[in-house]
Amino acid sequence: MSNMTNAEEPRERFGSRLGFILISAGCAVGLGNVWRFPYITGEYGGAAFVLLYLLFLVIFAWPVLTMEFSVGRAAQKGIGGAFETLEPKGTKWHNAKWLMIAGNWLLMMFYTCVAGWMIAFTVKSLCGDFVGITADGAAQVFADMLANPVEMMTYMTIAVAIGMITCTAGLQKGVERVTKVMMSCLFIVLIILAIRAVTLPGAGAGLEFYLMPDFGKFFENGFSGFTEIVFAAMGQAFFTMSIGIGSMAIFGSYIDKNHSVPGEALRVAGIDTLVAIMAGLIIFPACFAFGVEPGSGPGLVFITLPSVFEMMPLGQVWCTLFFLFMSFAALSTVIAVFENIMAFNIDNSGADRKKTCIRNGALIWLLSIPCVLGFNVLSGVQFPGIGDIQSLEDFIVSNTLLPFGGFLFLLFCTRKKGWGFDNFLAEADQGNGIKFPRWTRGYLTYVLPVLIIVVLIGGWAPVISTWLGFA
Repeated sequence: MSNMTNAEEPRERFGSRLGFILISAGCAVGLGNVWRFPYITGEYGGAAFVLLYLLFLVIFAWPVLTMEFSVGRAAQKGIGGAFETLEPKGTKWHNAKWLMIAGNWLLMMFYTCVAGWMIAFTVKSLCGDFVGITADGAAQVFADMLANPVEMMTYMTIAVAIGMITCTAGLQKGVERVTKVMMSCLFIVLIILAIRAVTLPGAGAGLEFYLMPDFGKFFENGFSGFTEIVFAAMGQAFFTMSIGIGSMAIFGSYIDKNHSVPGEALRVAGIDTLVAIMAGLIIFPACFAFGVEPGSGPGLVFITLPSVFEMMPLGQVWCTLFFLFMSFAALSTVIAVFENIMAFNIDNSGADRKKTCIRNGALIWLLSIPCVLGFNVLSGVQFPGIGDIQSLEDFIVSNTLLPFGGFLFLLFCTRKKGWGFDNFLAEADQGNGIKFPRWTRGYLTYVLPVLIIVVLIGGWAPVISTWLGFA
């Protein structure tokens, strides 16, 4: 519960509407866009998968994102106090905040490590480590980095420090200012690389694969293959928006009521999707131009692309720019989630921002160490059906806390024993812009919860099968 001193202080506000949109998009934009989206699109057939993903983004992710923003704006608090402010008297919705803040902490425990990889590869590319390299050579560079705990710790520390220093400076002077620069640079780099990629000799085949749907690919492996593609598109649409752990609710609490929430949510989702689409415009033309298999899997970015860039004129420049924009994408998420954690503490204790940032920064750094060591000193620690320490942390967040948190937001905003649909709709539609369609109430109440449960079951099914000895 927020103390009286903190409640009396005016809540910080974004300096501009653009700041809110870019920061919220920055939280959503991350490795799911520039790493996972391209390789999973390659694995599942290209353009047809992209269309399916866009469909689920609209009917699946956008409503829950609108709900998170609305809860934050109505309560004028992040998840630390939003449920307590809006819940009916005598209900226990406020207990959901502990599950959601745990998701933010777990995300930071491995995301700071991965953000460090991006920074490391930017530095390595800038220093010429990938000049003349092959895919096997890039794989060795990546493996050597993972095996070196000192190097891994150094870059993880840099990622934590950037998040801590940025949030210490405050919302407008720190988070908003830095994220605006990062996101602006991200788009500039994306445009430059996309233009270069689509003008490569042989890039046309990559553009056709990426932009011309072949729906026959849905059924190449029968009905089971089709259901796998549908689930993959559904999961990607949900996870790419970072919804379900309150990381978006905090930014809703910082905005005014001049513009309707559905329109703002649509703009944030649009920017997030644009980054993912543009990442594909870089990767697929380059892959086809140089004969690289687009369905190469997770290693597509770290192992394959350095060698692809090396085959281009000015390859070192393009490679450095690519990993620089990867760093911006990862760091924008680190900063946004750090702000959510910090705001949670302030809303619950009224603590000073700078002291809270330093204290949380130190704790995040400490809790990130197991992930760093999980690739070297603790590499023998493996979890059946999941993998190493980072895989476990990622699995809990992506396959459990994100969808379950989204499920709770959905119930809170549609059930009479929660905040209720009418209250949600009144808050969401306040201001100029797109209104949330009332006719979707039945879909949100009965259909979307089932879809989220499908995502939960689909995420856990392979692991449980392994535990039971079926896989």
